[in-house]
Amino acid sequence: MPGTYYMPGVNLIHRGALKDVGTWAARLGGTKGLIVASLGSYGESQARLLVEVLARSGIGSAVFAGAGPNPTDAMVARGAAEYRDRGCDFLLAIGGGSAMDCAKGIGLVVSNGGAVADYAGTDRATKELPPFIAVNTTAGTGSEVTSVAVITDGATHRKMMIVDWRLTADVSVNDPELMLSMPPELTAYTGMDALSHAIEAYLATNATALSDSLAYESIVLAFAWLPAAFSDGRNVPAREGMCNAAFLAGLAFNNSGLGYVHALSHPLTGKYGLPHGLLNALLLPAVMRWNATRTAPRMARIAVAMGVGHPWRSDRENAEKAIAGVEDLNRRLRLPPGLAALGVKEADLPELARAALEESVAATNPRQAASAEQLLNLYLEAM
Repeated sequence: MPGTYYMPGVNLIHRGALKDVGTWAARLGGTKGLIVASLGSYGESQARLLVEVLARSGIGSAVFAGAGPNPTDAMVARGAAEYRDRGCDFLLAIGGGSAMDCAKGIGLVVSNGGAVADYAGTDRATKELPPFIAVNTTAGTGSEVTSVAVITDGATHRKMMIVDWRLTADVSVNDPELMLSMPPELTAYTGMDALSHAIEAYLATNATALSDSLAYESIVLAFAWLPAAFSDGRNVPAREGMCNAAFLAGLAFNNSGLGYVHALSHPLTGKYGLPHGLLNALLLPAVMRWNATRTAPRMARIAVAMGVGHPWRSDRENAEKAIAGVEDLNRRLRLPPGLAALGVKEADLPELARAALEESVAATNPRQAASAEQLLNLYLEAM
């Protein structure tokens, strides 16, 4: 199993894991942490949980509740200024992918200088980030375990992909009790984000035996538990199941890569500000159908993981069952029927397709497009 694998050195996944953050902050040598949280009162309330936990370990903190749904370079700059002005010596993030990515950007800037845009691309930092603890409150993005951050350029609205092994958190925290209050809509969006990570990781050209095992089990868990978590947010076993599904999917794609679902989703999110997980859910069937001509045997195994594949069918038949399984799950989660229902305009699609063709995350898609027109057709199929 040759390869280079990236993941946090410590991963806490259990009920009540939040209570352990102070202990691990002390072990990392932290004395005052900048807590990066989502914008507004909800982010502030989440941050207060960490303030209290750190205080019980005699550790100080400052709160930056300034990470928007698609964090921008300006948000990162404000957070970095807050880190310096408040005399912080380590970072914490609490929330979903937006808080995590914003914290990663802040860490890059405070340790390496300059602006976050300087680090767009792969491994452009030269110095380690400050000690970093990532506390996940949504079962979806996997950002707490990845070496990736996506930051929006506020001037152009283009998403900057930053990939750097230094972005990996020192400690990731997944506490299912923090996810019990997630509303059904957010549960659906983040859950489908996790599923899209797992499926793309399993089909990616850089997939290995390690990423395959992680991605496969994530698909099993997502199909077993996402409908239950959506139906009853207080269902603790379902929240635990999705917590593990998202964690495994994050580890999988961090080491295998992704594909056209994310390449197509990023320009849409940048232009329209739509939820990333929702877009992934609506794009996933079209991209799976596109990939099926090259990946039918692997998609057949995905169908088995979903519980809809059978050995007496051909690989292509099982691949079609996998696509139908995703479409059925979207309906069960009451998601919109397509991109048009979200206000996406057909006239914008050619420009978005050209942007998607340039997305670095597309490099590991198993079937490559020869032109932007082919990606335009995928957008049209998802409309």
